[in-house]
Amino acid sequence: MRPALLITLCTGMFLVQLDVTVVNVALPTLGEQLHAGLSALQWVVDGYSVVLAALLLAGGALGDVLGHRGVVLTGLAVFGAASAACGFAQSAAWLVAARAVQGIGAALLLPGTLAVINQQCPDPGTRARALGVWAGVSALALPAGPLLGGALVSVAGWRPVFLLNVPIVVAAALAVRKLVGPGARTPGRIDVPGAATAALALGAGVYAVIGHQPLAAGIAVTAAAAFLVIEHRSEAPMLPLGLLKSRRTAGATAISAVMNFVGLGSVLVFTLYLQSVLHLEPLDAGLALLPLFLPLVLLGPLSGRLTAKLGPRPPIIAGLVLGALGLFGLLRVDTYPTLLPTLLGLGAGMGLLTAAVVTAAVTDAPPERAGIAGGVNNAARQAAGALGVAVFGAVAGDPTHRTTFAHGLHALGVLSAALWLAAAALAAVTTGPRATGANGAGWPLRARGTLWRSAARDGRVR
Repeated sequence: MRPALLITLCTGMFLVQLDVTVVNVALPTLGEQLHAGLSALQWVVDGYSVVLAALLLAGGALGDVLGHRGVVLTGLAVFGAASAACGFAQSAAWLVAARAVQGIGAALLLPGTLAVINQQCPDPGTRARALGVWAGVSALALPAGPLLGGALVSVAGWRPVFLLNVPIVVAAALAVRKLVGPGARTPGRIDVPGAATAALALGAGVYAVIGHQPLAAGIAVTAAAAFLVIEHRSEAPMLPLGLLKSRRTAGATAISAVMNFVGLGSVLVFTLYLQSVLHLEPLDAGLALLPLFLPLVLLGPLSGRLTAKLGPRPPIIAGLVLGALGLFGLLRVDTYPTLLPTLLGLGAGMGLLTAAVVTAAVTDAPPERAGIAGGVNNAARQAAGALGVAVFGAVAGDPTHRTTFAHGLHALGVLSAALWLAAAALAAVTTGPRATGANGAGWPLRARGTLWRSAARDGRVR
């Protein structure tokens, strides 16, 4: 595969991943300048995450039907235009709306980058190397977000956090037009009703938590029920419900959701704590979050090797227990040194979890559906992360009320640790080894191969 093309695709994917975390460090500054309260700041994060989660599977299916080159170009255009709108926002409502449009572009762009790599790399060895680079760059977006965001906010304010995307997107789009052929198309239909009801259910659910609106909660439940009915009856469902009949797939998807619910919710409240309570500058706050993100990145390869050797259950349980121990540290947090064990424990736990839960999610899926199973797992993570931002912000409250905020952190420590320990118990009964012969050995390597091959084919696994 041509290095220029791989760099281009990784750049697009990197921007999508970066925008999940880069904005967190800018929240206190933009909140002050746009006169935005806590709920508005939560929507600045969730306006992007909710739309990305709701449309991620539909974006992959759209690329299959219309061709991934065109969908990637459209995603870049939408993402770039929305980034410019974010950078010029004059109010919190304007910024939230632009972030939602950013999420549409990201949902079109992210699955296509992986699918184009598959199209351009027919040789399995070349494809595996390219996917390894793609995954590595994806992981680097997590620690880069707080650092880049903190540096930009400290030097030039919060607007360049978004405006920097624009020239990069233009360059990436020109490169895609030049380097990527039209590619093959797969006949099929897009599950528009499923995508619409999923977006309504998730958006209303987040609004119910952030705005304390019982009516929105009712709408969310109704929309979720309608979504399940639609997916059950659809000939081409966005979420094939049959995949969740597997105990392993359903368990891994639930564990992934718990992981991101706590992980992304924690990033929000930790950022607010560092800047609004400890009064750190944005760049210093970004550096202070590195103990959370670096273990996640560094332990990812180890998790992959352990999963290949032992199966997914040991690293999943180890990661959940380690993270839970770190989360209990929130009970005594009052300075940065007392927060450090929580950052390290949570980061290490997520580092051990990530590769293992994705592998567990696709193990029981037929080879031709493993990409979709991984996509469902990814969409569940994004959706749960959006809900986590809403719930953690609601529980912690306004960081300017230091005592109340500290009590909120203590409550979140107990809640989060309990959720992760419950997920560990779930992992113990759902992610065990799968027999493939007399001694049941050998399945992890086959599962890993299935993951990479099917993810590349379908373009729906991050």
